[in-house]
Amino acid sequence: MPKFLNTTDADFEAQFTALLAMKREDAPEVDDVVAEIIADVRARGDEAVIDLTETFDHVELTPETLAFSQDEIATEVAKVSREDKAALQMAAKRIRAYHSRQLPKDERWIDGTGASLGWRWGAISAAGLYVPGGLASYPSSVLMNAIPAQVAGVKDLTICVPTPDGVVNPLVLLAAQLSGVDRVYRIGGAQAVAAMAYGTETIAPVDKITGPGNAYVAAAKRRVFGKVGIDMIAGPSEILIIADRDNDPDWIATDLLSQAEHDASAQSILITDSADLAAKVAHAVTEQLESLPRAEIAGASWRDNGAIVTVANMTEAVALCDRIAPEHLEICTAAPETLLARIKHAGAVFLGQWTPEAIGDYIAGPNHVLPTARSARFSSGLNVLDFMKRTTVTRMTPESLKAIGPSAERLAASEGLGAHGRSVTARLERLNKGPGE
Repeated sequence: MPKFLNTTDADFEAQFTALLAMKREDAPEVDDVVAEIIADVRARGDEAVIDLTETFDHVELTPETLAFSQDEIATEVAKVSREDKAALQMAAKRIRAYHSRQLPKDERWIDGTGASLGWRWGAISAAGLYVPGGLASYPSSVLMNAIPAQVAGVKDLTICVPTPDGVVNPLVLLAAQLSGVDRVYRIGGAQAVAAMAYGTETIAPVDKITGPGNAYVAAAKRRVFGKVGIDMIAGPSEILIIADRDNDPDWIATDLLSQAEHDASAQSILITDSADLAAKVAHAVTEQLESLPRAEIAGASWRDNGAIVTVANMTEAVALCDRIAPEHLEICTAAPETLLARIKHAGAVFLGQWTPEAIGDYIAGPNHVLPTARSARFSSGLNVLDFMKRTTVTRMTPESLKAIGPSAERLAASEGLGAHGRSVTARLERLNKGPGE
């Protein structure tokens, strides 16, 4: 059974604090293994990647077969049904349209002293996109990572997707095609992250690595950060649903289970001001688990990490939501927009009873790579700006340097940086001498 909390309980604060403090993503034994893998790839390059792939994925590769050939991609893509292809094409179109609106603009202006100031935006040169592999691989993850990068203007895109026991998901390769990516390596795990970060004889290093993965992938991304950029360290999936009494408990139960079925470490939470709805949803979850294909995983998630919180009113719900800062937030109330205006922290929000979170995983358009473990308090989901960088631009004139230069001299002197001050002073002295001096 999940945890049942009520804000009227005397020990509610202690119970809720414990809920927030749950460590669902800890894997301390992973880091040492990952460190060894990264060191091995740095030292032996292709040879290490090939050996590790045979060890973990039971696939024998050579430098020539690390990547899928164009013929292999075409053969696999041909296996995709017309209906699946159409669905993936619609998703790609909507994701591209949404992310195209995120492109930033360059700015330049002349300030009151005559100085020209501004910035320009440019794409990073190369990005590496990690996609979980095997039959459980997710073509939607390819679209969500590759399309924002392509919209940003990244020209060099590499995908790494493991193929355990040689299993390939044709939809992943089709998604790569639809995203404009044709270089797909059949490697995964920490070795793939290391290869993309440091490069091998065959695999060129990238500037940034994005995409979800298991604990080994997350640990590897954490270790290579600084050598390359990363999107985030993603933990187990989460959903929080705020619902009032006027909801179908079966719908709410299904939405809670939609995240629970991802992973036994996932977390699903319902906050409601209706004790009656709380009881009905708990019953509906139990009933639905009996027929769910991934019942064992979802059941463990719901039992160990799930929670139903009953509140006195929606003001309490808002306050608790901001403390949770959920990855996914569904607002199923009579006036969801009103509640949304009061909420500060959430990775992605889904408004109203007709907007299940699952629609955002695939087809709505916004990105599904989102901050977890309360990191929505300070970070955002993957977007076009993650694949771009802003360069500031400054141009002084003699008049503007006269206006602000003396203050720069003073600040340089106060920090004891003589050359800084002299670089300004030399120019001001030239200006003060006049053209004939």
